[in-house]
Amino acid sequence: MAWENPFKEMTNSKPLFLTIYATVLIGIVFSSIYVFSAIYSSPNSTFSLSIAPSASSDEKAEPLVQASNFSHRQADVDSAAVKPQRQSKLLKAIWAVPPAGSKMPDLETFKLSKELVQERVIDNIVVVTFGNYAFMDFILTWVKHLTDMGVENLLVGALDTKLLEALYWKGVPAFDMGSHMSTVDVGWGSPTFHKMGREKVVLINSILPFGFELLMCDTDMVWLKNPLPYIARFPEADVLTSTDQTVPTVTDDRLDKWQEVGAAYNIGIFHWRPTESAKKLAREWKEMILADDKIWDQNGFNDLVRRQLGPSVDDDSGLAYAYDGNLKLGLLPASIFCSGHTYFVQAMFQHLRLEAYAVHTTFQYAGTEGKRHRLREAMVFYDPPEYYNPPGGLLTFKPTIPKNLLLDGEHSIDTHFALVNYQMKQIRTALAVASVLNRTLVMPPLWCRLDRLWFGHPGILPGSLTRPPFVCPLDHVFEIKVMLKEMSDEEFGPGISIREYSLFENPSMPQEVKKSWLNVHLCQEGSPTCQVNSTSQNGVLKLPKHSTEERLNTAFSKFKDVKVIQFSSMQDAFDGFTDKTREEQFRNRVKRYVGIWCCVENHTPGHIYYDMYWDEKPGWKAVAPNSTKDDHPPW
Repeated sequence: MAWENPFKEMTNSKPLFLTIYATVLIGIVFSSIYVFSAIYSSPNSTFSLSIAPSASSDEKAEPLVQASNFSHRQADVDSAAVKPQRQSKLLKAIWAVPPAGSKMPDLETFKLSKELVQERVIDNIVVVTFGNYAFMDFILTWVKHLTDMGVENLLVGALDTKLLEALYWKGVPAFDMGSHMSTVDVGWGSPTFHKMGREKVVLINSILPFGFELLMCDTDMVWLKNPLPYIARFPEADVLTSTDQTVPTVTDDRLDKWQEVGAAYNIGIFHWRPTESAKKLAREWKEMILADDKIWDQNGFNDLVRRQLGPSVDDDSGLAYAYDGNLKLGLLPASIFCSGHTYFVQAMFQHLRLEAYAVHTTFQYAGTEGKRHRLREAMVFYDPPEYYNPPGGLLTFKPTIPKNLLLDGEHSIDTHFALVNYQMKQIRTALAVASVLNRTLVMPPLWCRLDRLWFGHPGILPGSLTRPPFVCPLDHVFEIKVMLKEMSDEEFGPGISIREYSLFENPSMPQEVKKSWLNVHLCQEGSPTCQVNSTSQNGVLKLPKHSTEERLNTAFSKFKDVKVIQFSSMQDAFDGFTDKTREEQFRNRVKRYVGIWCCVENHTPGHIYYDMYWDEKPGWKAVAPNSTKDDHPPW
């Protein structure tokens, strides 16, 4: 009926109205044809396909950052993040693995070219990282965070063929950088590390002439929120870069004030537009570092960009003229494009009630192992399922800290060491119990009253948002590299595996592990309620204080299949190893587990060594070495 009436009316109407009706109907028909054609056949379709690894029933879509310094749920998918991005065609789905029995294409297929990059470009931008096989887990974490928030216009540069092949078989788009670099961790500051930095500069110079925007990232950073809508807010910028700024210059999500940023521009996260000014900067940067292998890529970038700095481009954007006076530069706010300090120590984004876009694992003290551990503490690192269910099971405990050690008095070297030492003694006992029971120790959160840096400072950086006491990263006190490396059993006894304090809060933790749980309450031997080798109706095992190695083995012999054992306390839980050789091996091992606090102002050397056995040395005090001659660990 609805379609009959108009035609009937037209036959009875004047010629003018007949013409109008006919025109409208023809327009509707052609509009419908165009819309359906655009959706199903146009190369400019806005639909894209994303295939990510299937999550377990216990895994949440958005990992929760729930360390004591963090309280925000990551906004991986917000209204801006999920807005479809225009693209030239449907991208090949990331995580779609090649068919079983297929062969990997020839390496020539993975050679960097405009055509290869074009396949991943959306809205004329591509997000790129690169690395070698040693950083495979970092790269997969980097990719998964982006794909989880709907960003698929990404590429990974492989510095070795082992990584290239591994990424291909996991369905991650990659290209061969032709570097043939070592597959092992090269270590920060090494000659090979600097060679990797030069590869980055060469890569930028290779991609910019293709005419695409480039968001270049290091592999030791993680995206927490889709950055592309933020970058699109500054279309006039030639370069947007992160910084090592530790003092906020803005309290919202505007660009940092270039006039107030005194820290280095950090090239771990930066965005390039293919403008003439940006390409000119990239070329000169490349020429500079290739001419002198002693120049660190980041220092070279800073020297060039700061050659001329200012004035502001306008009153509103936050951009400034830099480099040659024509390049338009913007500084990404350190509060939300976070360094290892503004995220893990200050939690600046939280204080300012902002959402963090990214975290770069700078400002840390334990190499690659320390970076990985920090991301795990923040629950933003992706590990395989077996990581959460290690052989032998897990050991955890509830640490005890008196209020006066945490809050009373000034935040000084003395009060800081008193607080850390109190916790260290409990951890030392926990390491011994874990060694006896052959379990993996879940480290407790570590509270600090002072920050740690590389130089003399008053304890807390002036102007920063660090609020003591705070839960500090484990590498502020412990030598994570030493704790995780292989050591001689003959000299140091069996190894002791560790996990981060947030392990049980991680959405990836299987329920089957959390359900297999035994609580252990310490009791006074001889008291009526301290019955050894028996569990109460609510599944609590009573264990006498000052237990021996033999008693521990006996008490827990029938709980070997329990995945998690939690002690109510570690104070006075263990009286030491029966075998003197084993005791000496354990001591040799764990006294190397702690590092230094740095640094006292106006004193050389300025660092102070932590001592795992501080309590066995009457009159022990936290003081820096008197001279370089006295500068050695307490063992």
